Amino acid sequence: MRSTTTWGTYVRFEVLGPLSVADYRQDQRKSLLPSASKKRVLLAALLSRVGEVVSTQSLITEIWADQPPRKARGALHVYMAQLRNQLVTDVLPERRAQIVTEPPGYLLRLGGAEFDQHDFDILVKEARNNFDTGNLPTAFKAVSGALDLWRGPALAGLTDGELLSVYATCLDEEYVAALELRIELDLLLGNHRAIISELTRLIHDYPLRETFYRHLMLAYYRSERQADALNCFLQLRERLRNDLGVEPCRPVQRLHQAVLSADPALDHQFARSEFMARVPS
Repeated sequence: MRSTTTWGTYVRFEVLGPLSVADYRQDQRKSLLPSASKKRVLLAALLSRVGEVVSTQSLITEIWADQPPRKARGALHVYMAQLRNQLVTDVLPERRAQIVTEPPGYLLRLGGAEFDQHDFDILVKEARNNFDTGNLPTAFKAVSGALDLWRGPALAGLTDGELLSVYATCLDEEYVAALELRIELDLLLGNHRAIISELTRLIHDYPLRETFYRHLMLAYYRSERQADALNCFLQLRERLRNDLGVEPCRPVQRLHQAVLSADPALDHQFARSEFMARVPS
């Protein structure tokens, strides 16, 4: 995996934000992104199943939904030929990405090209492995690096079709899961005061994501703001009751009781020691 700030000679695909594909060489970047929206959708669809065949029918549906033109297959073939040509650069052949025709459709082989989703997955896996072994600073660095790859909502502007809508939703879920891990690491590392404003924004952006409320309650409590922690719980409970007719999950309810009783187990140093005691030796 290469840092995006390291210049060399390679092609890089990016889906963690608006679709991007570029040829990097020395200190220059040449965009290879198709200008036509239909070709962008096709490229994104191939990236959503990179290394796997995407059927011709799926691609037609993604572009035209339930109103394909009479010669949709012919038009699709032309678009694919144009995409192939656009991806051909003077990068060494073994480092090129390649669109391959393979029944019942097409597939994209990355070859030596880079892909930001793969980089993200590698960094998150590294973070979780280090978290599980108690190497918290290294885990924090890895998951922060993974989150830094994001440039906005996945495939922004290209998710009208079902295939790309599902793909973008899955990517966004992976982003939120990585964010939850990073915030949990912040709490274990004693950064509770620094993340209060971020968590306040997150519960606004994800009003039914109970993990963020739990993190905010704990950050408030460790920052000597017990009343704010309790109000955070009340806010969540009211929202869940009004929107879904349910109560907060058991972990959040247990945290609420612990905050009410000022349980010493909530203190940062105690929680850090308990976590490290559970790490396999």
